[in-house]
Amino acid sequence: MSALGFLKGTHGLLLGAGVLIGSVGGKVLTSDAAKRLYVEAVAAGLRAKRACEDAIERTRAEMDDIAAEATYLNETVYGTEDDEDQETSKATDAAEPVAPAPAEA
Repeated sequence: MSALGFLKGTHGLLLGAGVLIGSVGGKVLTSDAAKRLYVEAVAAGLRAKRACEDAIERTRAEMDDIAAEATYLNETVYGTEDDEDQETSKATDAAEPVAPAPAEA
């Protein structure tokens, strides 16, 4: 089949339509109206990002408050310390010198 025979009928119409859509589509995508649309979409995305970051920051602050209140409650009401504080105090107690026993006469 020759190249001319290939372009006859529906194949030729499809090829022409593809070329036309491609060239018009390129012009549309690079137009000023399309660029304004892109800018608006990116701006909306940045606003959404900022809103998510603010929500995460508020949640972190709430969780820090809850952890601080729980630590305070454990230390004051229940008289317990954190595991890290207990390990630190045990290490400090073990490092203190022991007073020698009095010598018997």
